[in-house]
Amino acid sequence: MSDIINISEQMMAKIKEINIMRAEIKQRGEDKARTAGEYDKALALVLIGLKNGKRYTLDDSVIENPPASITEKIAKGICWREKIEMDKAEANYKSITSNLEAVKSQLNALQSINRNLE
Repeated sequence: MSDIINISEQMMAKIKEINIMRAEIKQRGEDKARTAGEYDKALALVLIGLKNGKRYTLDDSVIENPPASITEKIAKGICWREKIEMDKAEANYKSITSNLEAVKSQLNALQSINRNLE
């Protein structure tokens, strides 16, 4: 009987953990979307600026009127900080969703054990 109570308590803890993670997934999903939007906006602004002759500096190199064939690559280099933030937000989102799947698997295992104990 104590085994059943112990398993039930562990199951309740996993359910609570899942509920907390659901809120975290929502926040990390919003962060992911926000940082992707910020990167896209920064990239667009830099591309427009480069096309219009605006001067940019990247690691002590002055960039002005680059050839059209490499303008997008240069713009991505200029927006490196936004890209890092976007990639970190993506990794954080993937991490929490992976963790949720692991907790759900643990809960399923506990449920199986509980069925066998009854």
